[in-house]
Amino acid sequence: MEILQLVGLGLVVTVWAVVLRQNKPEWALFLSIMAGVVVFLALLGPIGGVVDVLRQVGERAQVSDIYLGTILKIVGIAYLADFGAQVCRDAGEGAIAGKIEFAAKILVLVLAVPIVVAVLNTLLRLLP
Repeated sequence: MEILQLVGLGLVVTVWAVVLRQNKPEWALFLSIMAGVVVFLALLGPIGGVVDVLRQVGERAQVSDIYLGTILKIVGIAYLADFGAQVCRDAGEGAIAGKIEFAAKILVLVLAVPIVVAVLNTLLRLLP
């Protein structure tokens, strides 16, 4: 989907959700979540293209698949956590949204440790 289609979808769903929220708030939340899923699914194709390009560049630069995979996992965690937190906020659950974001930060930190160690080891080898 082009950006105009996605923005149009977002605006139409927003108007419907505002109207529904007055009488059927649960349906408004469901509509909001479904719109988010549709947008996410529409972006899977372009995301796959970016991943392919990154893999090709990584192969040419002789970067280990472990590091590239870790970076892609970190990006995925960030996007999914943001999506989940936004859904929680839409449902009025800001506290749960904050906990999702906190958990994502911890997971990113855990995944980043091997990369940081590899960078530090490389720097130590370069120093006399």
